[in-house]
Amino acid sequence: MPASFSLARPVVGYSLVLALGMAVVVGTALGFQYIGGYIPCALCLLQRQPYYYGIPVAILGAVASAVGLPSWIGRAFLLAAGMLMIVGAGMGVYHSGVEWQLWEGPATCSTTAGSMTQNAGDLLGELNSIKGPSCTDAALRVLGLSFAGWNVITSLVLAAFAFIGVRKTA
Repeated sequence: MPASFSLARPVVGYSLVLALGMAVVVGTALGFQYIGGYIPCALCLLQRQPYYYGIPVAILGAVASAVGLPSWIGRAFLLAAGMLMIVGAGMGVYHSGVEWQLWEGPATCSTTAGSMTQNAGDLLGELNSIKGPSCTDAALRVLGLSFAGWNVITSLVLAAFAFIGVRKTA
């Protein structure tokens, strides 16, 4: 039986909504960075990676289902995207613990960002030595949660949505 293209398959909807949700979350983080001026620390940047990988994985699930591949393939991509969100939630828990001084952060998290030189000849050397903000200081707290804390919540919600999609489309 030839494969037929259809957006009406359930995995397509779940995968596209999941990809959109992930894009909104990482887009919001980028907005806070580039519009709001909040410079991300090393752990903040690391927490974005599950989204960067998860968006194309979810889209692949939608495409696989839309072109009529066996439903388990689309569900596998959806499951993989959900697992990436679980990884993202774990990273957020780790970063939140670093912010609350429950444990130490990685050595890549600096404690200060030095001032830039005024000498153009030293600029290249300065760029190699300046680090981002410390991972132990939350740049902003909303309702008591930092960006890392909100990442835990959004990652868990997105993961739950993906797992519901996998279960309902079985």
